[in-house]
Amino acid sequence: MNKDITCTALVQEKLNLLQQNTHNTVNTLLDTLALDLAAKVDAKIANGETIGLLEGIPFGIKDVYMVQGTYTTASSDLLKNYKSAYTATAIQKLLDAGAIPLVKENCDSFGHGSSSENTIFGAVKNAINPDLVGGGSSGGSAVNVAKDYTIFSIGGDTGGSVRQPAGYNNVYGLKPTYGRISRYGLMAYASSTDCVGPIAKSIEDIRIVLNVMSGKDIKDQTSYVSAEITQEAISTTDNIKTVGYFKNFIETDAIDAKIKSDFLETIEKIKAKGIQVKALDFFESETLVSTYYTLAMAETASNLSRLDGTNYGNRIESDNLKETYAVTRSENFSEETKRRIVGGNQVLSQGFSDEIYLKGLALRDNIANNFENDFQEVDIIISPVTPSTPPKIGDSLKNPHAMYLSDAYTVGFSLGQLPTLTIPQGTTTGLQITAAKHNDELVLKFANFLKDTI
Repeated sequence: MNKDITCTALVQEKLNLLQQNTHNTVNTLLDTLALDLAAKVDAKIANGETIGLLEGIPFGIKDVYMVQGTYTTASSDLLKNYKSAYTATAIQKLLDAGAIPLVKENCDSFGHGSSSENTIFGAVKNAINPDLVGGGSSGGSAVNVAKDYTIFSIGGDTGGSVRQPAGYNNVYGLKPTYGRISRYGLMAYASSTDCVGPIAKSIEDIRIVLNVMSGKDIKDQTSYVSAEITQEAISTTDNIKTVGYFKNFIETDAIDAKIKSDFLETIEKIKAKGIQVKALDFFESETLVSTYYTLAMAETASNLSRLDGTNYGNRIESDNLKETYAVTRSENFSEETKRRIVGGNQVLSQGFSDEIYLKGLALRDNIANNFENDFQEVDIIISPVTPSTPPKIGDSLKNPHAMYLSDAYTVGFSLGQLPTLTIPQGTTTGLQITAAKHNDELVLKFANFLKDTI
């Protein structure tokens, strides 16, 4: 440590950048909290005390995480004045390691979107070209990292919401194995696929932040104990012999020609390193997208039923209680959120649930089995992150169906609950690396290998 800059000066510099930014990434600036914490870090250093692994490192938080005493709006009218009563486990672990939260970041409302345009704070603008979307739903988080406003940010990934904006903004974004990081204090969208995920500019930063946040939490029954991933462990790739990719992701008219040719070029570079590459069969994109959205909409309809203006949110009074609930929800939820709640209630309703919802559950099991068989044959699966490049701001809102299809390459890995990392290489919107469940280490290992290969 050469003490060229104080923690307070670093934090102030980042706060200034966030305040002046024109990319719509900020929902709430946590300036008072951040500067208080920075002063404590400077005092610790001055007194020669031992400092934590992430001590003084400024980071951003997608605005769907509870941080006690801060606004947690989910970018929605319903919760625009809601203050968290407690702090999410993953965020608390980062605070305990000394990291300093700077900002609650703009995102699609309740995670509903693939472009970060479905927000009361205005569309997030892409870090590379501000006429394009930032990607969603963790768009603000990815853009802040790409623009160096935060060192890392914590997004949330349900069907690709960390990986897709990471791809759109040329940064790293990890969806860990489901359950590796506690979801306690993350606003639920679809509980069976929601994951806490870091976005950063290097594999090493992803590794460190992942280690800090991982672990069993008594407040989340799906969480589990996992081993720490060391720097040494991910520096060699001796045990990666075979890589697979899904033929139908590449041999389709839906894929952008440049993304396709870049991807095929990447495969040739991997082969040139002596690694065997296998083309694998998988479910059609339409099947993956419809299975994912059937289940995600059902779960979000159930999860958001608690938001009726009684315990949480901006209540709008009407003639009677039933009317009050109706008007509160119809006035405060966005069009996209209402679309998902209505769709979810439909697939769960009598007469439909057997036909649609139970079929969706069965398909999810088939997808998981398919992955288990694939990982008997290959060590890693790679794929493009998206079939196309980021759309212009405004286009996705006109065509929700096209927005759902932009998730075609991310949702399958969510349904399989697999660890998947976006890297800013391989195609214009990056490359996804996936391994078998609980094999997050292998994903980071292969990312390190590709960093020097492609």
